[in-house]
Amino acid sequence: MSPSKAEQRLATLAAISAEARRQFARDGYAAVSLAGIVDALGLTKGAFYHHFSSKAELFQAVVGQVQRQVAARVVAAAEEQPDSWTQLLAGCEAFLRASADPAVQRIMLVDGPAVLGWEAWRALDDESSGRHLREALQAVIDDGVMAPHPVEALTHLLSGAMNEAALWLAGSGDARDLDDAVATLLTMLEALRVSVRDGGA
Repeated sequence: MSPSKAEQRLATLAAISAEARRQFARDGYAAVSLAGIVDALGLTKGAFYHHFSSKAELFQAVVGQVQRQVAARVVAAAEEQPDSWTQLLAGCEAFLRASADPAVQRIMLVDGPAVLGWEAWRALDDESSGRHLREALQAVIDDGVMAPHPVEALTHLLSGAMNEAALWLAGSGDARDLDDAVATLLTMLEALRVSVRDGGA
């Protein structure tokens, strides 16, 4: 049975997105051309414009895809843990480790803000990893594991710290730096935890 037109459109869309992601990760946004993407797939520019109006629109879709996949890794790591505190720690560690992938760094953290603009990039980030971090922080506060803090402020501070660490790792040539970043982040979070002596968990 041959695929329907809708299935063909979805397959073409997926192929364009996958090839664009590969080229954006390898070469960077500025060096990638629409001609290079469609030629690699054996498509016409008309087929491309059926799905995207420009390279910028395609890139925004790819950034969103990368951010959602990173967020999915964060959620998966957190869901393996038994309580809100260890879920927060596991999720933060998973974010740093996922962001250490050079392809993720290039698309999500280096080219993303530069190409999309800060506001558009922040909106995408907040829809994915930012939302999960906010929920995780609210959960540990609700459970009495962390003293009450303004959740929005804490979310942005921690998100900024992790994104900055990921950018630092992008320029680091030492594989040990990732483990150092994870260990230091967990130590920072531990300082926010309510101690047993203070009546916490």
